[in-house]
Amino acid sequence: MKYGVTAATGKFGKKAVEYLTELVNKEDIVAFARNTKKAEKTLPSGIEIRKADYTDEKGLEEAFTGISRLLFISSIPGKSYPRDKQHLNVVQAAQNAGVSFVAYTSFPHADRAKSPLAADHKITEKALTDSGLRHAFLRNNWYLENETDLIKGAFAGHPFQYSAGDGRVGWALEREYAEAAAKVLVTEVPKMVYEFAGNSLSFVDLAKAIASISKRQFKVESLSDDEYRTELNRAGLGKTADVVLMIQNLIKDGELTENDRDLADVLGREPTSLKEALLEI
Repeated sequence: MKYGVTAATGKFGKKAVEYLTELVNKEDIVAFARNTKKAEKTLPSGIEIRKADYTDEKGLEEAFTGISRLLFISSIPGKSYPRDKQHLNVVQAAQNAGVSFVAYTSFPHADRAKSPLAADHKITEKALTDSGLRHAFLRNNWYLENETDLIKGAFAGHPFQYSAGDGRVGWALEREYAEAAAKVLVTEVPKMVYEFAGNSLSFVDLAKAIASISKRQFKVESLSDDEYRTELNRAGLGKTADVVLMIQNLIKDGELTENDRDLADVLGREPTSLKEALLEI
């Protein structure tokens, strides 16, 4: 049986491939990447590498030939070639190539999420459902690494600022989401939906955890959207400030609050504790 991993040179993909080598034989793993030379340098030796580009459906179909189980990692939005079209190419190619199972990295509660960030994932989930392919939706919550600037700033003594109010987030380390994805890929009878998340915590919880291990003191400031925008503009974020505020409001509205234990269940252990994860970052 051949196991394939798309976007294999990205952070998530590389980790997923590494974990997969611990679960199946290397000769049964195929890594897909646009840049095969980069893949050869950065991925474990002994696995097969094939060229695959989400914008090239025919090329994807050829690349997927002989693949039984595919880990389909969602692409980065905002490129010139629309992400929803990229994803539809992957689904069609998997269908045409006779892939028997697809595990897709999606968005928390994508079927009912209101955030614009969920739109492409809704389209992809529907396409997979309509395709008739056996599939599992790996609805990853939030990577703790997404808060790296805020975390490192606080450790350096800078103000810890946010506008998400009491909103809670299921933070976990990206590598743990990748490990869970690899384990689902080799699961004989997987669930159709996994709501992957760590324990739901607020920014106040995050600040307290940082303070408990930091050698420097820092102010914790819960700001209004307008106040936070001012601070983001002062920091030179420009248009990126809109994205940051959209995510803060997503959290404030409770769209990333999660109580399911899917991540712990698939990992077979509790996710890394917040303090340990902070030190790792």
